[in-house]
Amino acid sequence: MKTALLVIDVQHALCTGEEAAFDIDNVIGRINALSAKARAAGVPVVLVQHEESDGSLEFGSDGWQLAGNLATQPGDLRVRKTAPDSFHRTDLQALLQEREITSLVICGLQSDFCIDSTVRGSLARGYNVTLVADGHSTVDNGVLSAAQISAHHNATLGNMRSFGPRATAIPATEVRIEA
Repeated sequence: MKTALLVIDVQHALCTGEEAAFDIDNVIGRINALSAKARAAGVPVVLVQHEESDGSLEFGSDGWQLAGNLATQPGDLRVRKTAPDSFHRTDLQALLQEREITSLVICGLQSDFCIDSTVRGSLARGYNVTLVADGHSTVDNGVLSAAQISAHHNATLGNMRSFGPRATAIPATEVRIEA
């Protein structure tokens, strides 16, 4: 089983100011630790960036850039996307197939949008998924707090059985990353 680490939408506009995700500095710290572990094991780190035609995530804008405290390396793979599912109209599937990846470790932003959609898209394409339970976040939505939303997605995605492959939600300290 070959693994890749997907780091989804850890971008400046979603990590600072009014749109900053809950507990983002700690979430990024856990993502950085996992990325370092992945690189040391020779596991690809895939940095996914969302973009819009206007607004805070417009391609090339300051908000679109990766968060300043996200540790990246020149060898990391990059994927640009325009929809919540990181596979939709991107080269992610081809990139993973080229490397014979069968298992994904997923973390990043936002729990209720791009994390949810990408986990479901991964399962639908046959990937086993480790969802980093404390490695994704979002913002309050007026009904639930960000912490409740993330906890809900950990429980929901971890209980999906219909795709065949499963998603397992575990804390970053328990994630095993092997090539």
